[in-house]
Amino acid sequence: MPVPNRLRHLRVLLASLLIAAPAAVRPVAAAEVLELRFDGLEIPVSLDQLDGWSRSTGERQGAGGDLAVWLNLLEPGSRRDLKILLRAPLLRDTGFGQQLLDSWAGSQMMARLGDLLTTPDGQSTTAVLQTTLQRMLEGRQDVSTIGLLRALPVPRLSLRLDGLYDLALQWRQQLDLQRRALRGLQALPLPERRTLPLAFGDRTSLLPLRQTLAVAHRRELLPLEIWRALPPRTLPGSPAPRRPWLLVMPGLGGDANQFGWLASELAERGWPVVVVQHPGSDGPALKAALEGQQAPPGAETLAVRLADVEAVLAAQRRGALPVRGEGVVLVGHSMGGLSALLAAGLVPEPGLAKRCRRALDRLPIANPSRLVQCQLPSTGLPELSAPPPDLRGLVLLNGFGSLLWPERGLAPLPVPVLMVGGSLDLVTPPLEEQLRLFLPGGNPGSRLVLVEGGSHFSPVRLLPTDEVLFRLDEDLVGVDPARVQGALLRLTTEYLQTLEQPLLLPAQRRRQEGITLDVLDSAAARRWKAGLRP
Repeated sequence: MPVPNRLRHLRVLLASLLIAAPAAVRPVAAAEVLELRFDGLEIPVSLDQLDGWSRSTGERQGAGGDLAVWLNLLEPGSRRDLKILLRAPLLRDTGFGQQLLDSWAGSQMMARLGDLLTTPDGQSTTAVLQTTLQRMLEGRQDVSTIGLLRALPVPRLSLRLDGLYDLALQWRQQLDLQRRALRGLQALPLPERRTLPLAFGDRTSLLPLRQTLAVAHRRELLPLEIWRALPPRTLPGSPAPRRPWLLVMPGLGGDANQFGWLASELAERGWPVVVVQHPGSDGPALKAALEGQQAPPGAETLAVRLADVEAVLAAQRRGALPVRGEGVVLVGHSMGGLSALLAAGLVPEPGLAKRCRRALDRLPIANPSRLVQCQLPSTGLPELSAPPPDLRGLVLLNGFGSLLWPERGLAPLPVPVLMVGGSLDLVTPPLEEQLRLFLPGGNPGSRLVLVEGGSHFSPVRLLPTDEVLFRLDEDLVGVDPARVQGALLRLTTEYLQTLEQPLLLPAQRRRQEGITLDVLDSAAARRWKAGLRP
């Protein structure tokens, strides 16, 4: 396997540092020496000189001493990246940082980092990292990489650069793998189809009915947005379509209004929709976490989410909601999709804890959904109620669950599933999370869809008036979300129509407003998978 240019530069640099080490490092006080371990080399580096070099703005300045001479041998891009890595804030918000440290996900990150940054005899620094970070956050100190290293009360530190480099490569490798997979998918001989966007709001302007529901498992009322359907357009003399109603579940930290675009458009076309907001794992909960008022929500909220879903289904059955339909379709984004799978009766396969121990051998930065899945053994898998007897289908937008259902995937589900992923999704990567679940087969009406250029956040709509908790980098947003949502709307309506008529959505390559959606049935998905083998 060819060695990347920056890795070759790093090896040359470290070899040079080894020669210069006796002159570059003098006896120093505690927390001033960092041993760099890489490819069999052990090189002591002065943290004081490393700090000075990271603050310098030019190669000829004296900051960094003898160490700067060697660090400046790095190519400009590597030198810039290293300085950013050393000086960039690890945690920008003090309160959020403290809450993150106390969370399960935070403890996993600390454990993995402690395995990379050790004492010279190889002992993990997890405990001292935790206490030092806590102290720095409480004192509102600058929490950067170099600042944290210098604050650790350990006489000498060892950093496994190979492990750190391996972590950094995960993200790059995942992107490269998904690019190769996309090229393989584009080579599949799928029938081409060009579609026109459905006109948004072409019939009338609907507004949701905001209703609350008293539920036994919550002290507060459960908020719902209800979109009552307009009569569907039918030809004279045609029978009325057997339309289900839709229950929509946002993802972790998501709000009901983020899916109003989908709910309103489907309601205008004859499908009644209820969007549930899950207090404790919605937008206000995420905002409270970012402000340091509570821990970030995680998998511990899944049991309450499922209870919310069961309560809404029960309320609709007893007529407590102004929603009618012949059966129900569960629609979920990200963790909302996981809730939909569990609510549909898909029982997790035995051995999750063992699979998670392997999955968390290193920090899963290329598949963060594994952190949510692997929190479940510690929180306990939620008790599952019987699936809705009138369940007619599922729509999973950027769903996940490969560690919960590694062998059978979606096969046990008796209803057709529309599973959508994005080629740029690095939160729930489509190869690991959507394709793996889809491959075991199941209902012949199920379809796997990959949105070329779509990301994990493509289905989420944030209006200019919305309070944006954080801005996402362009690489995470993907292509224009509005155009992706237009293509998803047409796709979803066609999938829902297959539930009413004896028609199947064929495998095809759809193009709409510059967006390409590859729609795969089981046979096409298997051909795609076969083409991915080395």
